[in-house]
Amino acid sequence: MRALRDELGRRLRRWQSTALPIVQSAVAAGLAWFVATGPVGHEHPFFAPIAAVVCLGVSLGQRPRRVAELVVGVSVGVGVGDVLIAQIGSGPWQIALVVALAMSAAVLLDGGAVIALQSASSAVLVATLLPPSAGGGLDRMVDALIGGLVGLAVTALLPANPLTVAHRQAKVVLGELSAALRGVATAVEEEDVVRATSVLSRLRTSQSAVDEFKAALKTGGEIATIAPIRWRRRGELDRYEAVATPVDYALRNTRVLARRAVAALRAGEREPDALPDVLRSYADAVETLQAELSRGEEPRLTRTAISEAAQATTHRLAGDGFSTRVVLAQVRSIAVDLLQATGLTRAEAADVLPPLAERG
Repeated sequence: MRALRDELGRRLRRWQSTALPIVQSAVAAGLAWFVATGPVGHEHPFFAPIAAVVCLGVSLGQRPRRVAELVVGVSVGVGVGDVLIAQIGSGPWQIALVVALAMSAAVLLDGGAVIALQSASSAVLVATLLPPSAGGGLDRMVDALIGGLVGLAVTALLPANPLTVAHRQAKVVLGELSAALRGVATAVEEEDVVRATSVLSRLRTSQSAVDEFKAALKTGGEIATIAPIRWRRRGELDRYEAVATPVDYALRNTRVLARRAVAALRAGEREPDALPDVLRSYADAVETLQAELSRGEEPRLTRTAISEAAQATTHRLAGDGFSTRVVLAQVRSIAVDLLQATGLTRAEAADVLPPLAERG
């Protein structure tokens, strides 16, 4: 019985997470049909609600440009298919010809893959399921355009929260960075080459999370631009955008740090005793950054924490082996990256760090 309740709860939460797209699609389909049958006067505007729903589906997590491409693709495919099938009939070779011509037209219009594929699928739909209408291809092209425009309008008037995905993806990326820093700290402390190698392997797959984070910010920015009720979210999105590139660099530098830590451990080089504590302090600062961003606050606490931890890069860290010196250099680089994530310029971040001690 408990398992059943847990499963029902899981499905309900999944439905709740998709409630807005469901509402958007329902409203867009009905509104597209109303506009096409009412003001425009088409009797059976089949493509209007279809195009509206398809455009909304593409717009979730994609750029409005992709939605525009889809509308053009539908229009080209419907137009070519309707005009040709009315003249040559329907059959295997006719379908092949219609698809080839529709995709060719899309390519000649300098369209991308979305336009070409949507042109082909729309042409096939006309050629196989929907005989040419009395009004010709123009009416169906108009219906597709109506549906696409209604879909875009619904996206603007009933938009998703642009911060939702940004919060989620930032948590993933910053979580990866924090976990990596703690992992290297533990590996160095325990002189565990296997653990350090595992951290390095994990970091080598972290770029996809960064790419998804940046894509989410791009989409969120576009939503905040076209949707009036989301304009006030622009400032919070700007904070996330200021974080994205420095955190990307911090992950890359942590990957170099992990790689050189593996080399140092294998070579038997003695790492500074303070190094694990410094790395854990950075990890704590990264978690503070995530918390401040999620609350929509300026990351002042993060800046202070990193500045304090960075002082140890000179006063408590030193090493003689080649790999160890590279590790210590990366520790400073990561500090600069994280300070930039709090809003400082690179020059300002470098000024926060103490000067490197002269080697005797």
